[in-house]
Amino acid sequence: MDLDSYLRFALALVLVIGLIALIAWLMRRFGIAQRLAPGSATPRKNRRLAVIEVCAVDGRRRLVLLRRDGVEHLVMLSANGGGFVVERGIGDERPSFARTLNEETAEDDEAAERESAPPPPPAGPVARPSGDAS
Repeated sequence: MDLDSYLRFALALVLVIGLIALIAWLMRRFGIAQRLAPGSATPRKNRRLAVIEVCAVDGRRRLVLLRRDGVEHLVMLSANGGGFVVERGIGDERPSFARTLNEETAEDDEAAERESAPPPPPAGPVARPSGDAS
């Protein structure tokens, strides 16, 4: 094979890769990729399941916040395929155990502030000790 054949091959390869990249960009730009994804036959407003946020804990585990029917669930996933639910039923309103915990914490904070606050100044004139001040 001569240099002309190698050059043709390289240009054809670059052209094909460029066309694939252009088609992928157009599909992403116009949202065609989301419509072709599995489970996306349902219109966006009627979908019941969504991944809200993903946070990597370390190299092997990640936290995933899922929304199902307007209720959020926090799930811990690991690299070996295992996972467990960290918290269920996270909605617009805080769960009752979190509300109770926060109310107890607020009461403890108020009590600690009362204990650590300096005593209020005495009301009225200050009494001076009697005796010779000469």
